[in-house]
Amino acid sequence: MTRRVLIVTHGGRPEAVVALHEAVKELQDAGFEVGLHDDDLAETFGDHMAQLRTREGVAESEVVMVLGGDGTILRAAELTHGTGVPLLGVNLGHVGFLAEAEREGLPAAVQRLAARDYVVEERGVLEVRVTLPGEDEPRIGWALNEATVEKASRERMIEVAIGVDGRPLSSFGCDGVVMSTATGSTAHAFSAGGPVVWPDVDAMLLVPLAAHALFARPLVVGPTSTFALELLQRSGPAVLTCDGRRRIDLPAGARVEVSRGASPIRLARLSTAPFTDRLVSKFSLPVVGWRGRVAEDAADAVRVARKAAADAVDAARLGGPRPTVPDPKED
Repeated sequence: MTRRVLIVTHGGRPEAVVALHEAVKELQDAGFEVGLHDDDLAETFGDHMAQLRTREGVAESEVVMVLGGDGTILRAAELTHGTGVPLLGVNLGHVGFLAEAEREGLPAAVQRLAARDYVVEERGVLEVRVTLPGEDEPRIGWALNEATVEKASRERMIEVAIGVDGRPLSSFGCDGVVMSTATGSTAHAFSAGGPVVWPDVDAMLLVPLAAHALFARPLVVGPTSTFALELLQRSGPAVLTCDGRRRIDLPAGARVEVSRGASPIRLARLSTAPFTDRLVSKFSLPVVGWRGRVAEDAADAVRVARKAAADAVDAARLGGPRPTVPDPKED
């Protein structure tokens, strides 16, 4: 049976076009059928991608490969949401926190994919329910990173009341409120001063933006909780945006409820490195002076590499079999 990969990229970027041609060649050489999709996807609140998913053959694809930064990966998630098909990100952007490979690692990523040498990781999403004044039924959307309520006009802040699990907690004026997943804790919520939450922590965050209040600290709740935000009648207009992409205008009196979604997004992972290492790498964090396990691992890796190189030279001279890599613990 032919294996299929759907590629999502940003066609307006020259570097993405070059990477696309390379990815198509590498995938076809590895025996994959390749589908192509530019990332001009839906920007309206909700989930309107059912017909497009069918037309693009998402469900028949083994993986959706994304060539771009985190923004492109978030837009590609609109295609895979609810399908169970994993995303494999190749970073062409800046930080690329959701990406699994860098641009120069594209050929190796294809080979790993061809060998089925990857694992699939699930990331929880938010279900976002918006009830507008005069409407009985809520409008339903979702987010992988965050749902953000922000002031719609630059000169006027919004007035909100927030609650948790059906109980009121506080009210204040602010520029906005970010409600995020653990995955989104390194995105907008991070920029607003929220905590970094490891992705295996099943939690949701609420982070106020420039709040005029004594109690306006970030909140972290469990997976069964629900955040509620009400836009007070004296408030200026607001806008709700999911993942910086899908938006809906909020008049005074609107209510937003955010809870854990039922359909996680799946990510194809090539590396088993811990999340701590990803943080250090993506944010270029200084770790000079650390004297723990990392230093020992680095020394072990150097010894293994030197030993393997020496064995390879000896084997080449003698015409013998390919050497095995020694265990550093035995060195």
